[in-house]
Amino acid sequence: MTKSTWRLRKFAVAIGGFLIFMGIIMLGTFALIFSGLADITVLEEISQNEGYRVLFLGVLLIIGLLDVASGVILRWR
Repeated sequence: MTKSTWRLRKFAVAIGGFLIFMGIIMLGTFALIFSGLADITVLEEISQNEGYRVLFLGVLLIIGLLDVASGVILRWR
């Protein structure tokens, strides 16, 4: 295995670990909101602003693209 391949694989594993961490945070947040332990009335006002919705969807899209990229790197390298 060459040094550049090793670095690329390490980078993909780091992205994968970050995405697993983000998934745990999102699932925990959803569980707290769904069970009623977290109050999200503050977020209702923010979510009505179009700019914040676009920003949030953009962040989710970037996380999804990073997930796909790390999967492709780990599959073919």
